[in-house]
Amino acid sequence: MLEHHDLLAVAVTAARRAAAFIRQATRPTDPASWSRKGVSDFVTEVDRESERIIAAYLLEQVPNSAVRGEEFTPDEHPAELVWVVDPLDGTTNYLHDYPAYAVSIAAVAGGVPTIGVVVDVPRNQTYTAVADGGAWQGDQQLRVSTVNDPSTSLIGTGFPFKVPDRLPEYLDQFASLLRDTAGIRRAGSAALDLVDVALGRFDGFWELQLAPWDVAAGALLVREAGGVVTDIDGSHDVIKHGSIVAGNPAMHDWLMERLGAS
Repeated sequence: MLEHHDLLAVAVTAARRAAAFIRQATRPTDPASWSRKGVSDFVTEVDRESERIIAAYLLEQVPNSAVRGEEFTPDEHPAELVWVVDPLDGTTNYLHDYPAYAVSIAAVAGGVPTIGVVVDVPRNQTYTAVADGGAWQGDQQLRVSTVNDPSTSLIGTGFPFKVPDRLPEYLDQFASLLRDTAGIRRAGSAALDLVDVALGRFDGFWELQLAPWDVAAGALLVREAGGVVTDIDGSHDVIKHGSIVAGNPAMHDWLMERLGAS
């Protein structure tokens, strides 16, 4: 097994290669060419080629590892090291040229994320985290916010568009939080939402239904920036299909209390 700094270098190179491809690719503007995975959930050949680029490089550099990617290999793997990959997080944003989409790669060992990389594709910015090594943008260490008053907080969220039957539950939560915060934002890329928590732009974030590749890298970034990440039931295991609640420690506690009561 490579050391953490070697794994990080591999993940950064793979993510940047995929991001460079996405930036130069011809964006498919005709909805007739968009494949549907579900309600309002699209995939294009750009997503697929980005995952091919990532998987080829990761497996070349770390042959005994496995790739769990959104487009080709969504099932769990028994390998000691599993790369959990979202080749284009925020595909709908990308298709509409809305500048909030990313490449996300995490190295997961024994079910625990040890390396996280998120590349903000339009801005060409790379965010990294290593377990017990902090979260970084270049040489700038990331720290979650110190806001502890909900009335001054800015909270990120994501709509449960893949599970519309949970919309009434979500709307109750949204109404409850909106009344007592400075605002709620929905940008459409969970990876970048978690980056914003790690940067201190968002004081908290919640979503009811996400996949492992949506959160694996971003969750590590938040934790290494001093934040807390759990599911809505309080479990620290979020590398799964389900909910997520993230924030600085004070706002995470408040979110958990408020979401549980809504």
